[in-house]
Amino acid sequence: MLVDDNDMNLEIATDLLQRQGGFAIDCATNGKEAVTRFTQSEPGTYDAILMDIRMPVMDGYAASRAIRASDHSDARTVFILAMTADAFEEDIRLAAEAGMDGHISKPIDFRRLMARLSEAFERPCP
Repeated sequence: MLVDDNDMNLEIATDLLQRQGGFAIDCATNGKEAVTRFTQSEPGTYDAILMDIRMPVMDGYAASRAIRASDHSDARTVFILAMTADAFEEDIRLAAEAGMDGHISKPIDFRRLMARLSEAFERPCP
């Protein structure tokens, strides 16, 4: 799932991930929508969540904490990657404290993103 409140970011990232990465993409435009989509999904629906941090309604940190705290069977294992223009050590620490598995700064380096996503798919299943 790709979560971002900026339509242009969603369009560009979706296009790259679909055409160059071969991924099926589901989009959400804020953290609350992402939490709802995740918690109402069937187990195994989402391999990774690419989460913007600064969004209306619910930010990425709160959304990640809500996903991790949910009773969904994938809540503790789904790979959550922060994607944000905030790239200071404090931002990386906050992402980890919110339960995110990593942090990648915007503008997105597609090769770096693909390397981080490969971590999600190479992890052993619980």
